[in-house]
Amino acid sequence: MGTDLLEPSTTNEAPRTKKPILSAGPLTKDQEGYWKEFLALPWPVRTDEAWRFANVKDLDLSPYEVADAVCVKIREQILGRSIGLESVAGRMTFANDQLIDQKIVSTELLQKGVIWLPISQAAIEHPELFQKHFMQEEAILGGQKFAALHASQMRAGTFLYIPRGVEIALPIEAFHWLEGANSAVFPHTLIIAEELSKVTFIDYYESADQEVPGLACAVNDLRLAAGASVTYVCVQNWSPLVQTFQINSAVVGRDAQARSLFAQLGGRHVRTESVSHLRGQGGRSEMLAVAVGTSAQEIDSRTLQIHEVPNTTSDLLYKNSLDDSARTIFAGLIRVHPGAHRTDAYQKVRNLMLSDAAEANSAPGLEIEADDVRCTHGATSGQIEQEELFYLLSRGICRQRAQRLIVFGFLNEVIEKLENEPLQAKLRMLLEAKFSEEKKLATAE
Repeated sequence: MGTDLLEPSTTNEAPRTKKPILSAGPLTKDQEGYWKEFLALPWPVRTDEAWRFANVKDLDLSPYEVADAVCVKIREQILGRSIGLESVAGRMTFANDQLIDQKIVSTELLQKGVIWLPISQAAIEHPELFQKHFMQEEAILGGQKFAALHASQMRAGTFLYIPRGVEIALPIEAFHWLEGANSAVFPHTLIIAEELSKVTFIDYYESADQEVPGLACAVNDLRLAAGASVTYVCVQNWSPLVQTFQINSAVVGRDAQARSLFAQLGGRHVRTESVSHLRGQGGRSEMLAVAVGTSAQEIDSRTLQIHEVPNTTSDLLYKNSLDDSARTIFAGLIRVHPGAHRTDAYQKVRNLMLSDAAEANSAPGLEIEADDVRCTHGATSGQIEQEELFYLLSRGICRQRAQRLIVFGFLNEVIEKLENEPLQAKLRMLLEAKFSEEKKLATAE
């Protein structure tokens, strides 16, 4: 992809005429190849192993339109609602794939060589660095068509480059807002962490109106050189009517540590694909997720932990609470390449069922082609323990609150794996807000 991928977004850009996604075409000449690839690739069908259990009949993109730039009034409302952590090293806010506000990384960090730019600007000002890392890992978990769509339409996102030995003490945040019925957005996050660098990055995905449909097709790339440490957190809180696809890849070098946590709070049909490539000895990947499924939500998670060299570690913990007729799908594979001896890999999925109508489908798996490895996986589904519920009820706590406390404690085990206490508190607050919006939790009997 060349340097003219995109022109930088501006806050005073005139609204474009809306075009349906399937007739919009590519944005630039460099994106034509991706558009042709999108059109050529077949639509998923349920008989594909990569789409097993999924409601592929919902994969209709015809209602969605390329999002307009927001007006000044809505822009101000969105900025007022973009509340992240109290102390951050930098923050960008996007609305309908337009940059509307940016808090610059400190001058000290800039002097050390940190690059913190909208991705469209980075593609122009740092073309070699951008081209070397942008979407270099193929989508291999079934979402190739949607990765091509993203690349053909992507015009906004964040680019973060941390030089060797630089540690960014405070987190960096990005807000991505979706506004307007049937609007479509394509946010992208690219983080390049050089040797011995360190950062925590948070993406917030939000809908301006929680009662309108839309489409979000996102990609994030994490690239960790030797000894780097990256914590990536994504809070997905789209409208309950939004269809969302997200493709995530992390490349982990020697002695590097990648930790990702996905909080799935919104969306109607939610599809995430996450791949960890462990390519350096001593590398570690930690894949975490919490999901609160209600109504008729479908939360579809596909994961792959690839151990390509000896002496690497990966750990996956996904926890889901399911109420009403919500359903989850988890298909995760630990793959150990030939010669990747002394691999240590773990995979655990737990589902807490709060309704008899809820459904959990789990398919963990192993593919091992090396000796002297330790690989384990497991998936469980169960209801609230009646003893726990009785204990809380006997102390005067109402049933609704008691169930909520149990669910909160169930999910909190994942949040506690983050090292940043303000970030933990923020995620707990978002979970509480999610619970307060929902109807009373069903009694698990």
